[in-house]
Amino acid sequence: MSRILLTGGAGYIGSHTYLRLVEAGHQVVILDNFMNARDDVPERLERISGHPVTVYRGDVRDRVLLDRVFAEQAIDGVVHFAALKAVGESVQKPLDYIHTNVGGLLTLMAAMEAADVRRIVFSSSATVYGDTDIQPIPEDHPRTYASPYAYTKITGETALEQVAAADSRWAVGILRYFNPVGAHRSALIGEDPGDIPNNLMPYIAKVATGELPKISVFGDDYDTSDGTGVRDYIHVEDLAQGHVLSLNALIETGQSHAVNLGTGTGSTVLEVIRAYSAACGRDLPYDIVDRRPGDVAVLTARPDKARDLIGFEARRTLDDMCRSSWAWVSGQIANS
Repeated sequence: MSRILLTGGAGYIGSHTYLRLVEAGHQVVILDNFMNARDDVPERLERISGHPVTVYRGDVRDRVLLDRVFAEQAIDGVVHFAALKAVGESVQKPLDYIHTNVGGLLTLMAAMEAADVRRIVFSSSATVYGDTDIQPIPEDHPRTYASPYAYTKITGETALEQVAAADSRWAVGILRYFNPVGAHRSALIGEDPGDIPNNLMPYIAKVATGELPKISVFGDDYDTSDGTGVRDYIHVEDLAQGHVLSLNALIETGQSHAVNLGTGTGSTVLEVIRAYSAACGRDLPYDIVDRRPGDVAVLTARPDKARDLIGFEARRTLDDMCRSSWAWVSGQIANS
């Protein structure tokens, strides 16, 4: 049994990963400043898992706090989520993103080095591939960035790779997410954007609950089955399991890896709307509007490497994703 530090562990993906790690037999310590997380998440995690939840409230850039966590908890490995994550906001606030995402990772790595902890799973993103027509995208695709957010992910990946190349005691798992969606099967945790979402499914969810009037579909003239954009959606519980498999591989083999976490297949915008309409029991209204600058027709993962290196395979369907999302958001309204 290993003791794992989960930075950003109260957030959307972090909280689901917490549960998967506990189910796998790990002891987990959460560090989170709760900037993008609900205060009641630890209580919900305790209800789901049946175990007390250890939480340090603070910022990953706080070296004094990190040193205290490592000294008090005898950490064996780290799964690092703590970061700002909105592509559009990063364009408006690049310094905030660089300071938080790059500075936070470097502070964490220095604290890990001092504590003799050298196993880390890093939350990266498919945005490191830039805008490309190569589909599905393999991991050896050249990295480039179209936003400060993507820049911070490439910089983080590069820093980890350089350290691992210089010191064989380091083992690094870089996980490039495609489009995480859905919620935990308990309907007690899920994605909870505080403002108007930038991503499709949480936006659809707010239309389904009546918080927003209709969905805007950006373009219906792409070269796809119905003219709308195709994206690779992955259930957040599958994604969380990918982190457990990555961490276990690092512990067992000591070998670093960088892999995509996706399904390998895509769904169009209209397919997602239809699936969510079925989940919530009513047809959801939408308008076709102009394309957004920079959007590509298709964005999907090549998943073979994750299967071969860490044994990862996404199992849940688009219908599963939509049903779990609806159970979560409708439950929050019912309990509000």
